Amino acid sequence: MTDKVITRFAPSPTGFLHIGNARTALFNWALAKSLGGEMLLRIEDTDKDRSTDEAIAAIITGMDWLGLDYAGEPIFQSKNIDRHTEIANQLLSEGKAYKCYATAEELTQMREKAKADGRPMVYDRRWRDRPESDAPANTPFVVRIKAPTSGEIVVHDKVQGDVHFKAENLDDFVILRSDGSPTYLLAVVVDDHDMGVTHILRGDDHLVNSARQITIYNALDWHIPTMAHTPLIHGPDGAKLSKRHGALGVEDYRRMGYLPETIRNYFARLGWAHGDEEIFSSEQFIEWFSYGGLNKGASRIDFAKMENVNAHYIKASEDARLFDLMVSLAEEIEDETALKGLTKHAETVREALPALKTRAKTILELNKAAEFIFAARPLAFEDKALAATQGENLDILRNVQPVLQGLNDWSHDGIDAALRAFAEQNDLKFGKVAQPIRAAVTAKNASPGCFDVLLLLGKEESLSRLSETTAV
Repeated sequence: MTDKVITRFAPSPTGFLHIGNARTALFNWALAKSLGGEMLLRIEDTDKDRSTDEAIAAIITGMDWLGLDYAGEPIFQSKNIDRHTEIANQLLSEGKAYKCYATAEELTQMREKAKADGRPMVYDRRWRDRPESDAPANTPFVVRIKAPTSGEIVVHDKVQGDVHFKAENLDDFVILRSDGSPTYLLAVVVDDHDMGVTHILRGDDHLVNSARQITIYNALDWHIPTMAHTPLIHGPDGAKLSKRHGALGVEDYRRMGYLPETIRNYFARLGWAHGDEEIFSSEQFIEWFSYGGLNKGASRIDFAKMENVNAHYIKASEDARLFDLMVSLAEEIEDETALKGLTKHAETVREALPALKTRAKTILELNKAAEFIFAARPLAFEDKALAATQGENLDILRNVQPVLQGLNDWSHDGIDAALRAFAEQNDLKFGKVAQPIRAAVTAKNASPGCFDVLLLLGKEESLSRLSETTAV
């Protein structure tokens, strides 16, 4: 046994990187780093019918995007099948496992009887103590572990406490299928042992699996890793997180414009706590992380709260980084209009970012907020912006145009002085002048302030837009 703490994240590559699995990776990452250890990435790809190269790429890309580093290269479980089979045969030779020749029909009968009796299906161990001479010729078999027939299996869980399972309810489960392939239960134990995994932290849907795996550890006289099981993430309605609740994959959140530090922060807080801290850095998370902070109960995702966390990190981000993220997102979602506009007006967009990022909750919102800079004319007005240019406001816009046209000092102070003088001369509050102008040149319900947009667009473009808006 090594004294070094080793955790692992072991997803199956059958689809996207689920946000619940990503949280498991996050907890393992923090646990390892908090204890001076390292996390390994194991791709559990033994189900060749469902595992895909695209899913493997999505897992690795998602981990990289989240900033969850792992030691070495990803380990592929499928490359260890010979080792899994070797251990199954060792258990057979030691009399700790046996060949089971029960047919599909016999298993169906057991299942139907259990259902009729109102109890879970438990294999009746009919081949456990029969001699090899009883084996039917040329009949496929599975290999089953000889599990304890009495007493309890106890999972010493760092989150749930000691969880007790009656041995009689766990039965002699299969470790090698009839085609010679290892089952999940065996493969995971062998891989964790050979990889030197010291701590297993995963969802509480694996609690029963852990009890069964302890049976294998005991049969092999191997050290049992420290175990912890966290409740799954639920949707806002309290039901298990599913497609009907919205985004499930890490890449979905990236495409929606969330920052990786938001996902690390929010999903760490969704199932773990350090006092009342809501916003914290990854460094703080690692420093504070402990089993004691993990919740025993399920956590509900709150999309509004997650948006607020994202807004915090957008405001705190450097403008150069935000611009790069805006361009990358436009490329990823194939928003050609935004991509072309951002590229063509890069300097202006960068200048606008200090004002734009104070209002945006996602990178998508940032891209939308920047649209006024490169919008095609005639402008497509949003409802409230259009209303702000109608009626008496239209007269104000027409009357203020000559003032702006004759302005030589197109600066914040110059525009400010001119518009305030105009408002005073016409007995108007300043906002009554500024708001229609902002709406007229941006066509947006929400945008930076009047001075900001006039300066960003420049005199010529601003006056051209005003002219178009008032030419009705």
